Amino acid sequence: MPINIPDGLPAKKTLQEERIFALEEEVAEHQEIRPLRLAILNLMPKKIQTETQILRLISKSPIQVTCDFMRISSHESKNTSADHLVTFYSTFDDFKDKNYDGLIITGAPIEDLKYEDVDYWDEFCRIVDWSQEHVFSTMYLCWGALAGLYYLHDIPKKILGAKLFGIFPQRLCDEYCFLTNGFDEVHYMPHSRHAAIETSALVNHPELAVLSEGFTSGPALLVTRDFHEIFVTGHFEYDRDTLAEEYWRDFHKGLPIRLPENYFPDNDPEKQPLFTWRAHANLLYRNWINWVYQMTPYNTNKIPAAITDLHQRVVEADPDARMTGRF
Repeated sequence: MPINIPDGLPAKKTLQEERIFALEEEVAEHQEIRPLRLAILNLMPKKIQTETQILRLISKSPIQVTCDFMRISSHESKNTSADHLVTFYSTFDDFKDKNYDGLIITGAPIEDLKYEDVDYWDEFCRIVDWSQEHVFSTMYLCWGALAGLYYLHDIPKKILGAKLFGIFPQRLCDEYCFLTNGFDEVHYMPHSRHAAIETSALVNHPELAVLSEGFTSGPALLVTRDFHEIFVTGHFEYDRDTLAEEYWRDFHKGLPIRLPENYFPDNDPEKQPLFTWRAHANLLYRNWINWVYQMTPYNTNKIPAAITDLHQRVVEADPDARMTGRF
C-alpha cells in the first residue's frame, strides 16, 4: 500500500497496527514516480474516524497516493480539536490554485436541511466549481452525493418518511463498467440518511448513469459518463461497528431509533455485526484510483485540459453524455 500519510496523523498509527503499509514522507519524496494527488474535503463531525476509514480504503491500491485534507472555513467543527485541524487541514484558499488527480467529498449529518440553509453551502459550491476544472475525478459520498447531484445537475432531494438505516442490497446495473469491475451481481452498502434523490428526475439527465441501485434504497452508485463525477449515496467507508455506534448513541440519549436493517445477527444489538460490504468497498476505491492513475496526465498543470479532452471524447462517442454545468 504505497500511501503517503503525514507523520503524526492518528490514522497512520491505526493503519500501521492493522499491518497496512504506509510510506514515510522522506522515502516517498525520493521516489522517482509521481504519486497520485488526492484531496479530501471532510465534512463529517468525527473527522479522525472518517480520515481513518477513507485512508484504509485508499491504502488497498498498489499505487502511491498523497492525500491533502481540506476543511470548511465557514463552519466551526465541534467534534475535532483545533490542534488537529490546524496541523492536518487547510482551507480552500490553500487549494484553489492547485490541480488534483482526485477529490473525495464526504457526507455530513444535515440531510434534513435545505441545501441553501446549510451554513457552508456557498463555500461548498465554490469548492465544487473549482473541482470542475482543477480535479480530474471527484467522488461524492452520501450527503455530498445528494448535494453534488443537486448543485451540478439540478436533481432535488426528498425527505424520507423514516430514516434509511442499515445494510442494503444493491443490484449491479452495469457489469462491464471498470468502476464496478469485480463486483457481484448484488452487493451490500451501509446507508444512514434521512433523504434521497428524486429518482424520477434522472430520466431527464442522460449524462448520468446508474451503476448499481438498491431494491428499496434507490440508486447507490451514479456517475457522469466521463467519470468526472462519481456519486456514492451510501457509506462504503464505514467500519463494521459504525452503525452500531450510531444506534447505541441515539438509544442512550433516549432518541427514537430503530435497529439498523440487515445488520445485527438475529436483530440482536448485543451481537457483533457482520462485515458484508468490505470487499466491494475496497474494489470501488481500488478501481477508481487505478482508472485515475491510467488517465490523468503526469504533469498536473495539464489536468484542466485533460478533463476537457476526456469529456469531448465521450461526447463525440455519445452526444447524450454532454454534462450540464460548465460544459
